[in-house]
Amino acid sequence: MTNTLPSAVTRRGRYDFPTLKQPAVASKGMVTANHPMASLAGTEILVAGGNAVDAAIATMFALTVVEPMMVTIFGAGFVNIRMADGTAVVIDNYATVPHAATPDLFDPIPPAHNHEVVDDVNAVGHRAVAVGGTLLGWATAVEKYGRLPLADVMAPAIRFARNGFRVSPYLNNIITLELDSMRRFADTAKVFLKDNDPPGVGATIVREEYADTLETIAKEGAAYLYHGPLGRAIADDMAANDGLITFEEIENYQIFERPPVRGFVRGYEIVAPPPPSSGATHIIQMLKILDNFPIAEMGFASPDYTHLLAESMKIAFADRTEFMADPATADIPLDWLTSDEYAAQRANEIQLDRSQEYAPTIVPDREHTSTTHCTAIDEDGNVVATTNTLHYGFGSKVTVPGTGMLLNNCMQLMDPIPGRTNSIAPGKRILSSMSPLIVLKDDQPFMAVGTPGGLRIFGAVAQAIANVIVHGMSLQQAVEAPRMWDRGLGLELEQGFEGFGGFDALSGDLAGRGHQIQPVYKVAGGMNGLMRDPESGLFIGAACWRADGAPMGYSGGDGLIQQGDTMDAMRKVSG
Repeated sequence: MTNTLPSAVTRRGRYDFPTLKQPAVASKGMVTANHPMASLAGTEILVAGGNAVDAAIATMFALTVVEPMMVTIFGAGFVNIRMADGTAVVIDNYATVPHAATPDLFDPIPPAHNHEVVDDVNAVGHRAVAVGGTLLGWATAVEKYGRLPLADVMAPAIRFARNGFRVSPYLNNIITLELDSMRRFADTAKVFLKDNDPPGVGATIVREEYADTLETIAKEGAAYLYHGPLGRAIADDMAANDGLITFEEIENYQIFERPPVRGFVRGYEIVAPPPPSSGATHIIQMLKILDNFPIAEMGFASPDYTHLLAESMKIAFADRTEFMADPATADIPLDWLTSDEYAAQRANEIQLDRSQEYAPTIVPDREHTSTTHCTAIDEDGNVVATTNTLHYGFGSKVTVPGTGMLLNNCMQLMDPIPGRTNSIAPGKRILSSMSPLIVLKDDQPFMAVGTPGGLRIFGAVAQAIANVIVHGMSLQQAVEAPRMWDRGLGLELEQGFEGFGGFDALSGDLAGRGHQIQPVYKVAGGMNGLMRDPESGLFIGAACWRADGAPMGYSGGDGLIQQGDTMDAMRKVSG
């Protein structure tokens, strides 16, 4: 073990650009999350003897407190686990459509590219809420793959809720954006607003009712929600406010433990959630399509490379619209979509000199905006990447009276137009774009990364991976580098490209190829991740400028004093 910083931290490769945040380096364990208090919770659990699974779930519980606009225990997500012995599993705790929902539940506003409906009822209020599986997924992860009791894992989150936390500029901004909707729900407003306005930066939010709810869950487990009083409170609130969810379907909610999607790119193995998450499939698609071109020689932020990113992303979105849905209701050709043959076929359709529209692939005959993410690794080599959501900022804006618990608005993810692959159907598992990825090198953990950002997630994560394995960036550079996004409705370019040869020059070249350029402040959200340096074995954590993220780890360890020589050793140390 070396005491110097690993080359994976200090390297700049071809791109010597400064980052706004700094990475963390540790030898015993690392946690990254989109709030420093949440990273602290996970690190606390590692120090207390928990493994990476315990740490990741402790971090997520803490995020439901201190990043309340992004995640809730009645939400949706995926826990991607890779144990040191090679066991790999994805816990799918994604939300499901209520059984009373019908394909024509909402009145869509054409063309409804972003699922717009009349009066925004699929986004705000009780009809926007889908049946959430987050708590059951997290409790299962701890029970089956963790080391500590659930109560120990939840302790930091309970403490944060009871004692309060500071309002950051980021949280203040999101409350301001969602203010009108939040004012409609008294139990939400009383916690997150001050005199019906956003609390000031630096103010303290205390969540006593939510602390009580978490404390009871810590004692009684997930059954308190899925078979007990908390679930009945949700159902009663739904019945009183024209919602659709019943206690019976909360009781019948199921998580799934699924094998991950896997794909090899440039000698690295990507291990990530399968459908109903579309993200990993399309990341593998995109990276394999790009590998048909000399992208390393083209260089990051070059017009050719950015054009190829956009074209490969549009191809992925065409296939996502055609094929991706609940795997119980759709025949998804995963092997074909992630194959080298598919990538070569699609790469041949791309023209370097012009932007194009793309149809879905034709499969040969055969024998799914507010989200959060964390990663964790322990000294044994267990690693977790998990992304969870309540969808929009503060979800449906509904807080169940007396519980302090926010509810999701995942029904907004469903296509409001009947007759399509992802249209509303009772009990259907909702499609996601979440991409909590683990990357292996020589069958050992190399990198884990993810981000919030809705539909923009998988494009952003694909770019970060390419930044490391193609362009040689450090992890901190990779998560902070400017991003682009294109689903066929215009090419979004972050203004940060100004530092890479000039935004105007890049956008002008791309416009000349037919791209409709849309300058934006940011694409997707606050990415965070970790890396294990192959040379030193040290863990590197990074979080980007787009959220409140912070990496946190710990080093050191037990003292090595031989029994019987304790006093002599102490005398030598003290002089």
